[in-house]
Amino acid sequence: MRGYSKAIFKSSLLNMLITVIALFYTLIMCWLLFHRGRHFGEGYNYNLVPLYTVKKYIIHYDHFNPDIWFKNLFGNIVLFIPIGIFLPLLNKKYLKVFRLTMVTIMLITAVELTQMLTRVGSFDIDDIILNTFGALLGLLMTRLVVRRTL
Repeated sequence: MRGYSKAIFKSSLLNMLITVIALFYTLIMCWLLFHRGRHFGEGYNYNLVPLYTVKKYIIHYDHFNPDIWFKNLFGNIVLFIPIGIFLPLLNKKYLKVFRLTMVTIMLITAVELTQMLTRVGSFDIDDIILNTFGALLGLLMTRLVVRRTL
């Protein structure tokens, strides 16, 4: 990609380190998404209305424990920033916004569906939106750092 140092993508030691850290991140996320707080609900829970949950947390913030709405709004963004860092560093084609956005949406949709079908969570379109926003923030940070590196 024009304007980005090719050296950062050619270092095999750096790529190995990034891969190990990305795998560790993946394991932690799998635990957070599928094991921690595991509960089997009755039926399937889902929200297909974009920004419904976000609006509910913002408008009715005083009806929720601050810990709950903070985790649901900001946690869904912050926890997915590493996707926007690791993918572009491991494969420079993900430095492009469209490609990273598409792969992130597919990945998170698969996670949301799995959570709903296994009843360890629910499918929420707002999670996909917030998680993708987090990945795009990670991409922005990565682009800024890579552009200035070496």
